[in-house]
Amino acid sequence: ENNEDNRRRYRELLFTTEGLEESISGVIFQSAADGRQFVDVLKAKGIIPGIKVDKGIKPLSGTNGECVTQGVDDLDARCAKYYAQGARFAKWRAVLHIKDAIGATPSDVAIIENANTLARYASICQANGLVPIVEPEVLMDGDFSIEVAAAATEKVLAACYKALSDHHVMLEGTLLKPNMVRSGSDAAVQATAREIGLATVRVLQHTVPCAVPGVTFLSGGMSEEDASVALNEINNAPGPRPWALTFSYGRALQQSCLKAWMGSDANLVAAQEVLNVRARANGQAAQGKYAGGAGGDSANASTFVKGYVY
Repeated sequence: ENNEDNRRRYRELLFTTEGLEESISGVIFQSAADGRQFVDVLKAKGIIPGIKVDKGIKPLSGTNGECVTQGVDDLDARCAKYYAQGARFAKWRAVLHIKDAIGATPSDVAIIENANTLARYASICQANGLVPIVEPEVLMDGDFSIEVAAAATEKVLAACYKALSDHHVMLEGTLLKPNMVRSGSDAAVQATAREIGLATVRVLQHTVPCAVPGVTFLSGGMSEEDASVALNEINNAPGPRPWALTFSYGRALQQSCLKAWMGSDANLVAAQEVLNVRARANGQAAQGKYAGGAGGDSANASTFVKGYVY
């Protein structure tokens, strides 16, 4: 059951997992209340606490169902408070949609509005001592090819780095959290992991300055195994890769762990081992050394939710 006590127990399971710090360097909390009681636990493990600071998406009027993220108005005061409470980085998610195969979406209006909002957020975070994770997610929902996804993602990332430059954001003090470039969820032909790796790195090479220290990919509804294998291919793609290419997964890190736990203390140790198996797999993938197969059949279950919101 999804209630406050079970959420607290689940976080305790996650954060007390022995050896988690060998594969996980940071944790993003959804609210200050979620994280306050666990900050010291994480710090003792050398894991950096961060926080989601956006206030969710709202419809962007005059567009074909596109959206913009809210929360800038009081962000400076909230960032100062979060820093005082122990947070050292923040996350803001922008959501962009591909609704056609001719390049009409994401629209210029949605791209520019979200890019400028991300840049303003990043500037405010840095002014208050927080490292901003810039997350322009192009949703992989729909029927389109990997080539269409690549064109849209490249256009979005280019606009984001133009806006970050205009807002005088220090890129060395940021991280990027993008989608991987993939076929749409409803496409008849799905790109292979190798094709995802090549297309994703190529888009980054075209858009992301080498001053950016790290790219922490979201999983975007892929299964745990698919997300690990794709990350491994990204780290084996040819050509220059001047950034650390790693993971910032939610569902694709925790789904099997949550199923193993089922809310029962009797399953706690087993669930923690499942978590460690997947965390280690992703750690290996971030080095291009993942051989595949971690987690067995349960790791192949899809985590996809159309129009995912959190």
